[in-house]
Parts: sequence; C-alpha cells; structure tokens
Amino acid sequence: MDAHATQQVAEAGAKYQDLAWMVLASPLICGAGSWFLARRLRGLTAGFNIAGVLLSFLLGAILVGISGEHPLAATPFHWLPIPGLDLTLGLQVDRLSALMTLVVTGVASLVMIYSTGYMHDDTSFSRFFCTLSLFVFSMLGIVLADNLVMIFIFWELVGVSSYLLIGFWHERPAAGDAAKKAFLTNRIGDFGFLLGILIVWAATGTVNLAELSAKFGATPGLLGSMAGITGLLVFMGAMGKSAQFPLHVWLPDAMEGPTPVSALIHAATMVAAGVYMLCRVFFLYTVPGAWPAPLGFLGDLGAGTIIGYVGGFTALLAALIAVQQNDIKRILAYSTLSQLGYMVMAVGLGAQAGTPAAGMYHLVTHAFFKAMLFLGAGSVIHACHHEQDIWKMGGLRKKMPRTFWTFVIGTAALAGLPPFSGFYSKDEVLVTALEVNPVLFIVGVLVAILTTFYMGRLVLVAFFGEARSDSASHAHESPASMTWPLLILAVPSVAIAWLPLGEYIGAAVGGHGHTAVHAVAQGEKYGVGILPMFENLSNGINHALFGPFNHNAMAATFGLFAVFLGSSLAWACYGKASADPLPRLLGGWARLLKGRFYFDEIYSGLIVPLHDLAGAIADWVDRWLVNGLALRGLHGSVELVGRTLRLVQSGNLQTYTFLFAAGLAVVAWFTLR
Repeated sequence: MDAHATQQVAEAGAKYQDLAWMVLASPLICGAGSWFLARRLRGLTAGFNIAGVLLSFLLGAILVGISGEHPLAATPFHWLPIPGLDLTLGLQVDRLSALMTLVVTGVASLVMIYSTGYMHDDTSFSRFFCTLSLFVFSMLGIVLADNLVMIFIFWELVGVSSYLLIGFWHERPAAGDAAKKAFLTNRIGDFGFLLGILIVWAATGTVNLAELSAKFGATPGLLGSMAGITGLLVFMGAMGKSAQFPLHVWLPDAMEGPTPVSALIHAATMVAAGVYMLCRVFFLYTVPGAWPAPLGFLGDLGAGTIIGYVGGFTALLAALIAVQQNDIKRILAYSTLSQLGYMVMAVGLGAQAGTPAAGMYHLVTHAFFKAMLFLGAGSVIHACHHEQDIWKMGGLRKKMPRTFWTFVIGTAALAGLPPFSGFYSKDEVLVTALEVNPVLFIVGVLVAILTTFYMGRLVLVAFFGEARSDSASHAHESPASMTWPLLILAVPSVAIAWLPLGEYIGAAVGGHGHTAVHAVAQGEKYGVGILPMFENLSNGINHALFGPFNHNAMAATFGLFAVFLGSSLAWACYGKASADPLPRLLGGWARLLKGRFYFDEIYSGLIVPLHDLAGAIADWVDRWLVNGLALRGLHGSVELVGRTLRLVQSGNLQTYTFLFAAGLAVVAWFTLR
C-alpha cells in the first residue's frame, strides 16, 4: 500500500472512531440533558431520550456496513496507568459488536416508543426514560469495550441501572425486594468475574481483548493449570447477568419492574450480556482443559463442557417451572431463563465445535420475538386493568386483534415453528448439540417440547375461550404507540433468519453459520452481508423452508417434532379447559413446579443462617481479637507500663540512688558471670 492509500485509511479510521464514540455517548448525553433541562416537560423528555437511542441505532447501522473487512479499534483514553497494566477506555468495532449494537439500540428504541403509551399516566415518567437511557449507555459500553476492565466497569453500571429500573416503583415493597435481590445475586457472579480478570492479567500482562486473543492463539497453554478455573470464574459473571443456575433466582422476581423494563432488560439486553461476553472471551474456552491439584480429578474436561451442562440444566429447569406459572409475565420470565440456558449451552458446546456461532445466532433472533412477547404481555396487562393472572383473562383475541396476532407470531418463533426465525436459530443449537453431545441434544429437544407446551397454554388460556373476569370482558386494544412497536418487531421475528444472519455471525465469531437462505449443503455461496441477494423468489422460499433439513435432517426433524408434540399436548390439556387440569394429573409434582422447586425457600433456609453465623463469628473476632486483644490489649499494656514507670519518677533522691546501684549490680552480674 502506497503512502497516499495509507493516509486515506488513517483518515477514514479517525472519522469512524468519532462515529463509534458517538454511538456510545448519544444515549447518555440525551438522557442527562433531558433530565437537567426538560424533566418537567414529559413529551420533550421522551423525545430527547428516544432520539438519543435512535441516533445510536442509525450510527450503528453505518458501523455494520464498515466493520466487515476492516475492524475498527478506536483510540483509547489512558486513564489509570499502573506498573505492568495500562488501563484504558477504548472501543472495538467489528462484526460482532456492530451487530449487537443494532440489536440493543433497535429493541431499546421500540421499547421507548412503546413506553410513551404504557407509562403515560405514571408520575415518574421522566425518571423512567432517563434511567432507560442510562441503561442503554451502560449496555453499549459492554458491547463496544476493547478490554476486560472496561467491560467490568460497564458491567457494574448495567447492574446499577437495572437495580433502578427493577425497583422503579420503589413504593411497592415487592419491587424494592426484587431490585435488591437482583443486585446482590449479580454481585456474587461479578466477584468471580473480577477474580477471573485478575488471573488473566497476572498470566498475560494485558486485559486488551485483541491482544489476549492473539496471545492465546499463539500459546494456548498460557494459563497453565489455572485454565479451567479461570474460564469458570469468568463464566460466573455470565451466570449472574444471564441468570444461570444456581444464580437464576433473581430473574423471575425482576418482573416487579414495569413491563417495558422486562422487555428491554430481560429479553434483548442485560440478560444477553452474559452470553455476548462469553462470545467475546471465547478464546478462554478453546484452550486445553487444565486444573489445579485439588481439581485434578476433572482431567481433560474443559470449562466449556461444564458451561454446556450448566446451560442445559438451566434450560430444562426453567421450562419445567414455566409449565405451572399463572402470571403472564412470570411465564415469559421463565421462558427467557430457559432460552438463556439454550444459548449458554450452545456456547459451551461451541468450545468443542470450535465456534459459539449457534449461541450468538439464537441470542439475536430471540431478542426480537421475546421483546415482542413481553410488550404484548404489557398490552394485555394494560387492557385488563393491570390483571396478570392468565386464568382471569380469556377471549382477548377478538378484543385485541393486533396484540393477539403479534403474540401468536412471537409464540410461533419461540416454539421454533418454520418459517419463523426461532426455528432456524433453534435448529443451529440442536445441530451443534447433535454433533458434539447427544445427551444435551436430548435435553434441547425436551426443552423445545416444553416451550411449545407452556406457550400454547398461555395463548389458549389468555386469548381463547370466554372472558373469565370483569377486566377481561371490558378489555380493548391498546393505543397505537403500543401496538406499532409490536407490528415492527413482528417483521424480524418472522424473517430475520431469512437474511444471511448466520453467515454474518459465523464470520464475526469464527466458524460457520447456516441460515434459511444459505443452503450450505448444496454448496451455494452468497457473500457475508446484511441484505441477502435472492436469485429469485421461489429459490429463496425453497431455501427458507428446506435449508435446515438439507443441512441436518435429523436435528431439523426433531425440532419440528417437538413443536408438533408440544402443541398437541397443549391443545389436549387447554383447548377447552376452564381450569388447569395439571394439578389434578400431576399431584405433588404440580405443586413442586408451581413452587419453583422451592429454591427461594432453600436459599433462605441455608444462606440466611450461614450468613448470620458468619456475621456472628466476624463480630466475635472483631470484638475480642481485633478490638479487644490486639487494639485494647496493646493499649492496656502500654498504659500499664507507663503507670509503672510513672511510679518510679518519685523525686526522692534516695530512691534514685538505690535504683542506680541496683542497675550497676545487674550490669556487673551479666558482665562477670
């Protein structure tokens, strides 16, 4: 490359660096500006915050277009130089971060537009929008960060902003308790995450993601015997944010926040941060499995395999619990928990397959249809005068046609019915599991059956039959500000997988991805990009319907079988049911599922007494050893010696002569003996 071309690349890089910083800063500037300048003007506050997120979305779309061949590393700010570690604030824009930026800002902008109707009568309207902007800024910081320390800083900012949003209605004790529960549970995971970062830095001398990837690529055994434990410590951060067992208990209670918060935080952004972070540090899970001496029995078992089993167990556990929940938001919360387990399982399996593409693919498709389902649930709750029990609804499909049809589309996508987007991303997860771990493939199929069953139950009970309460009988369609975001989200829920999304993600994280319009088994090649170039409409439809079957017929067939079986069971149980038949059929098992396996009670019975015992021991050590023996004992000894010496200073000449003589005698004895 000649000097002129080099200069052109440098100038373009400088321009795009400013663009990347604008993507990050726009929500913060608009949110803070509206709070200080216009918080009493509700419409202006909402407009400012929506404009800030929309601007980030539009700029992010530009970054997607330029991040393909030439990933961009924005010039970092050196803010805390430490010997052996130069902490910086820098941005890394590549295919993965650019795509995630679009997902976060796209869903967030629609949620904000929806909120103008849902939160219209709330007295803290302006505070809600400004806090949402703070959250989007924090989430974009995680997405665009170029080093682990910066990720951790914004990781904690996401925790703070989610605490404020979950406890938004802080006058409700349940909301305050849920916010504290989410915050404290996440701190447990974050403690492990921080320890993992420290071990990585100690072993490599850097926390920069690009440098770490290069170092681990050149020297896979860089962490030595700490490779496995380091991978699990970093995974603990994802366990907290993405609510994986045993740190899953905060997510269902977080439904105490406003429904738009549930759609944003618990569908597309915060809970997805853990999965995204695992894809960012995937190089930690491709190194040979190695453990310190106490864990030597694990042998060659890699951290990725353990992560896969944790994700699979979480997916199955949450799906079982969702079967017996009656609160519409809580059903969707456990559905989110289950799908997050699906994603984590796919990333763990990817450690053996060589790419986390399947997990990231499912993250992107899930973000749109789950956000639509949560917003649809909010529309139902709004229409039913804040009623959330599905058994007090019924007959809503005729009263709320837009909400009903978009909810059905979201349900079909979540269940994995072709040609909706969830079918293709779920198929990628099942294909990876089938190729790597047949046990987790069976778990994935069971979860798919349960997902179709409990979502079919929700739709049949809430939208079909007759109204079961006065609030349901007087329900009406929500205003346009709430239904238009649903209609917009319905488009990617149906067709985003028809784009070469899998190929794009495969190029972003390494490996390959199979999509509906890319019949890889037939050897057809379409370059990586956002807009697919169909040869003709019939060819595109053919690939959309049969591409997964051409790729791996067994996985696609089992996925389709899961939808058929789950929907058949749902219709048999709830097609004409006026009450839930499962408690009678399952007996004690139904009570166990409804009680969420009593994890909260078990944690209260174990953790609270242990916490009190640890506090009592710490108090005893502080009171008697530290404060008593160490501090007061030292103080008392000095005081006693001082008092004794003060007695000697009597002013009596005879006493001084006696002590002088005694001292000489002692010195002589030691000298002459």
